[in-house]
Amino acid sequence: MALKILSACINCDMCDPECPNEAISLGEEIYEIDAEKCTECIGHYDKPTCVSVCPIDCIINDPDNIETEDKLLAKFFKMHG
Repeated sequence: MALKILSACINCDMCDPECPNEAISLGEEIYEIDAEKCTECIGHYDKPTCVSVCPIDCIINDPDNIETEDKLLAKFFKMHG
């Protein structure tokens, strides 16, 4: 499943540069994750880097975008060949 940034986000700028899919961008109030681009770092790393660097642990699995590991990997190959 894609990830989601909660409203507790403090806009610390840690997650955006760490995303290898460029799925994270600053929204109107907080950073947001584009579910179409988020692969939870599958194809790049062992675990999501945004979650690893978030100092307040406000990035969670998005219950509105449930995807299997195979679907996330297919999304990675579609974006990166």
